[in-house]
Amino acid sequence: MLKTAMCCSALAIVWAGAVQAEPLQVALVETLSGPQASTGLLYRTAVQYEIDRINAAGGFRGEPVKLVEYDSQGGPVGAADRVKAAIADGARVILQGSSSSVAGQISEDVRKFNLRNKGKEVLYLNLGGEALELTGDKCNFYTIRTSPNAAIRFQTLTRGMKEMGLMGDKVYSINQNYSWGVDVQSIIEANAPKVGYKVVGETLHEVNKIQDFSPYVAQIQQSGADTVLTGNWSNDLLLLMKAASDARLKVRFGTAFLDQPGNIGNAGPVAEGNVMSAPFNPELNDKTRAFAEDYKAKTGHYPAYVEPYGVFGMELFAAALKTLDGQPGPVSADQLVLAIEKTGIETPVGPLRVRAADHQAEMSMVLQEVSKDALYKVDGTDYGFRPLKVYSGADSADPVQTTCQMKRPG
Repeated sequence: MLKTAMCCSALAIVWAGAVQAEPLQVALVETLSGPQASTGLLYRTAVQYEIDRINAAGGFRGEPVKLVEYDSQGGPVGAADRVKAAIADGARVILQGSSSSVAGQISEDVRKFNLRNKGKEVLYLNLGGEALELTGDKCNFYTIRTSPNAAIRFQTLTRGMKEMGLMGDKVYSINQNYSWGVDVQSIIEANAPKVGYKVVGETLHEVNKIQDFSPYVAQIQQSGADTVLTGNWSNDLLLLMKAASDARLKVRFGTAFLDQPGNIGNAGPVAEGNVMSAPFNPELNDKTRAFAEDYKAKTGHYPAYVEPYGVFGMELFAAALKTLDGQPGPVSADQLVLAIEKTGIETPVGPLRVRAADHQAEMSMVLQEVSKDALYKVDGTDYGFRPLKVYSGADSADPVQTTCQMKRPG
């Protein structure tokens, strides 16, 4: 009996050690094929960059963090299937960024899974879905957004353009017809009397189905607008820029994602003077330049578009992991969420933290314009993004939405 007990005790120790040493598995559920893959592939590059850094520093609890990729093919249905597969394969953390509609699907799938599987919860780290509802009426303890949202983007953009004398009197609003685009249009409308412009035309168009934006550019010309504000991204922004260039459209664009590779190349000289509010600019300071050079050395290109804040979100995750490194046993989603809530990091641009009340990140935003004077040129052109002004996380933060009634464990 004593030998049996000793044997079982020894096995228990071996088993406990095996459980503790099991690598933490994270799943990237992204658009890796199809028309919107250009964005998803950049998220993949950003995530892999930081996972490599985590593992080079020793991983988590002595084991490398395991990254597994799942192609959502750009839609909520595909994402739902891939999330189920990822969880079945052992993933405890889901990563995704491109498309708020996909982000909404994943957040809801994670919420339902966690309700049905107490003690086996998973975390969803939203690296870039920016629709307001994700930290509003659909806020969720197990969903954390590490990117800006629509209000942060366009309040800093319109306010900054006005302060810098770059906002015209007549604005045309063109956006994609889903949660993100509707949010952007509403914010553009709401900001008009506060900032001091008139909305002279609006368009909500189908997402990723328009191949020729020239009819929309013609509407912009007919409206008499001197400024176009748009939240378009991926193919819908690339093609809008191309149509604007073809028509020699003489307006100033204010955007969220103008630094997406290809946009400036598509627009050519028409892009000069266009403005963007984003969480990064490579020439801002010594730290941003050092990060840009290291990223290029590791990936072959400078960080742009979704990549910088994709990396910063993963850095916050890595910092939270470090606080749990010495604790025994498998890490739980609850531990990860609470660690992220308590952990802030210093990015090259400024502090990044996540509010416990709604899990919305607060971060610095950089107002910048397309200029030949920029140090870092893009798309093989003479143009780059010249920083104009930095808004701190406190200055750019949008208040917690009253619709967020987050239910916390216990």
